[in-house]
Amino acid sequence: MSNNEVLICGAGIAGPALAYWLRRAGSRVTIVERAPEPRPGGQAVDLRGAGRTVIERMGLLDRARAQSLDQRGLALVDSSGRITARMPADSFGGEGFVSEIEILRGDLAGLLYEATLPDTEYLFDDTVTGIDQDADGVGVTFENAAPRRFGLVVGADGPHSVVRALAFGPEQGFVRPLGLYTAWFTATDDLDLDGWFLMHNAPGGLVSSARPGRLPGEIKAGLSFRSAPITYDRRDVAAQQELVAQRFAGAGWETPRLLRAMRTAPDFFFDSMGQVRLDHWSRGRVVLLGDAGYCATPLTGLGTSLALVGAYVLAGELAAAEGDHRTAFHRYDEVMRPYVSQAQQLPPGGASGYAPSGRLGIRLRDLSMRQMTRWPMRNLLAAQFAKAGDIALPDYGLATDTR
Repeated sequence: MSNNEVLICGAGIAGPALAYWLRRAGSRVTIVERAPEPRPGGQAVDLRGAGRTVIERMGLLDRARAQSLDQRGLALVDSSGRITARMPADSFGGEGFVSEIEILRGDLAGLLYEATLPDTEYLFDDTVTGIDQDADGVGVTFENAAPRRFGLVVGADGPHSVVRALAFGPEQGFVRPLGLYTAWFTATDDLDLDGWFLMHNAPGGLVSSARPGRLPGEIKAGLSFRSAPITYDRRDVAAQQELVAQRFAGAGWETPRLLRAMRTAPDFFFDSMGQVRLDHWSRGRVVLLGDAGYCATPLTGLGTSLALVGAYVLAGELAAAEGDHRTAFHRYDEVMRPYVSQAQQLPPGGASGYAPSGRLGIRLRDLSMRQMTRWPMRNLLAAQFAKAGDIALPDYGLATDTR
């Protein structure tokens, strides 16, 4: 079985980005995706640093800019809606907490999906159920499709990766929880955001947020809370919503309105936050990409960049090694490991800095943000933000389409 026959599990950001570059190197690519179609909407993701460079090399930067959100920046508000601190979008050269280019996850995934057509095979509404490696290839069984063989298998299926579980072991061995849970959903635009991403903290480690959407009449809402590990059914949306409603009962600002909108949201999503850490991202002919291998969590703002850069480097190293997956996977690890380590560094305070548990912690965090935008701290933090999102991208000679 030729290593040019590649199966990618996951059609979010990392999977289609890898398919794009693999196709340029002459590989035949199949992507299997649990969802019945490309997932629309979703929350905003950052295009910053090297991730933006990869999108530019794909020829998609202008289209991404055209679909980016119009946001003035991040503003913290108290229970009455008064702004207590703000960080404009142009802070730190456009690389601050809200970056210069933010795009809905579904919009970016749609651009990448279209860029892979018509030469990439997609198996929607399906997933991998078994992986059996041998010296010549990988036998793969699916939930719906007939069994097939591939030269390589890539897990690009998120922090709860099925491929990682099958090839590396149970999730608890690789995911480090942050003690933070978050619900994201779309709500109708009946809040006066004035272009700002508004965030409200309440005692108990509660965070309510609302930011402008791209389409008229919608906002993107978030409800996060700190907690010891909790058990919940990932398929029971109603139970998840009830859990969130109980946690935020009595919270101020516009939280009651957001809770009402949550009940009827078409895209409600709830999950724990955790970082994925492995000593090696490959095992035989199976390799992990993006959140499946090195999830940084949304707190860093670099998950999308890691996915895009990882896809570019993995495809480039496979091309440079002329299909020798052992050499390519080793080089992929060498190039990406320092970048991943830097990108996984949490902002000051980590989960407690994002969701302080007491009123004093909230006031101190607001004061810290006000200080961030002042000289000389502004220059120091600008350098830190730039470093976190940067990597010297090799030139793998994939700029010209070989199809």
